[in-house]
Amino acid sequence: MSRLLGYAMTWAALMGSITLRYGESGEDRLMSLVAALPAWGYIGFRVRREIRGIKEDGKLERMRREERKLMGQDELLDAITRLARRGAQPLQCGVAGHGAGHLCLAVAGEISLAELVEGISGRYGVSRNLAMGGYADPTVDATTGLPLLAPFGEHVVDMRAWAYGSWWIGAGTVDSEGGVRRVVLVAERAAPVVDGLPVDASWVERVVAVTGWAGGGRTRTIDWAAVEERLGTALPGDYKQLAEIFGDGAFDGFLSLYVPDAGLPGMDVVDHAEYLARFESREGVSVWQPYGVYPAPGGLLQWGTSEQADEFYWLTEGDDPEGWPVLAQEEIPDSWRRFDGSVAEFVFRMLTERGHPFSTARYFDTHWFESHEP
Repeated sequence: MSRLLGYAMTWAALMGSITLRYGESGEDRLMSLVAALPAWGYIGFRVRREIRGIKEDGKLERMRREERKLMGQDELLDAITRLARRGAQPLQCGVAGHGAGHLCLAVAGEISLAELVEGISGRYGVSRNLAMGGYADPTVDATTGLPLLAPFGEHVVDMRAWAYGSWWIGAGTVDSEGGVRRVVLVAERAAPVVDGLPVDASWVERVVAVTGWAGGGRTRTIDWAAVEERLGTALPGDYKQLAEIFGDGAFDGFLSLYVPDAGLPGMDVVDHAEYLARFESREGVSVWQPYGVYPAPGGLLQWGTSEQADEFYWLTEGDDPEGWPVLAQEEIPDSWRRFDGSVAEFVFRMLTERGHPFSTARYFDTHWFESHEP
């Protein structure tokens, strides 16, 4: 009906305009003008309404586009992974007032900070807390996550940090004009400084330096007397230092330490040693030929594993644990490799030497430790 009315009004306006232009007398032209005014008014009304509708449709489409930009949790995790694996390439954030060196990712409104932290931790280990309740850790610097705080300044409310190669990953909340909002960002991470170490720095100190590990400001306390009594042997000193400083976790997300009281099943160094001994006793023959398993004389005592199922042991030959060599095996038969050095030296060389048989330096220029402890 409205369409027919529109046609009629348009026809009236058109005929009135013709008569107004070509009418025979002034009276005809005046009457045509009076008759055409409602039609022209109606046409103007319809034009204005159509223009308003186009504007509203455009606004709605812009809102829909913005909504599509807001990513759900799985999309965010995938976007983080793509960024973190792209290599050391500069990032430029598009948020007004933000500088270079990071990229903010849009977060869908329904995702809570707890969900963000849980999701990212599932891929990148336990986070470090940089800010909570509006108070930032004053000790945070460029080596421990400052690039995640810098874009938001004093507006940061909460911020959690994960290290991954050349990148920091952050999730938190910030104050904004619309209230507290959640943020996720990836920021460039500078390589920890190793060159400035003293020439007599220990291998443990070198591992700490090359990973930039701050450990959340804590060192684990381990009852080594009880651990060694249960094992029936002393353990190398550098391994005990690594276990105390780093705890349960993985170097470059690759090599995981077995430590006492590990939170993950199967990662406790004592429990695992006892399990292997029971397994060998049950089988009646060693599956680690030509070696046996500790406590057999000169047997293997496992201290680590990798995400690719590589296995790392001490060969417990001799009475002095400080002289035990490292034996490593890939997940293929007869792939033993011997390393005449300590665990800490093995880890440092793995992180920094491309020629190391289990090198992560071939894949990462910047190294980190991924903690599994809350």
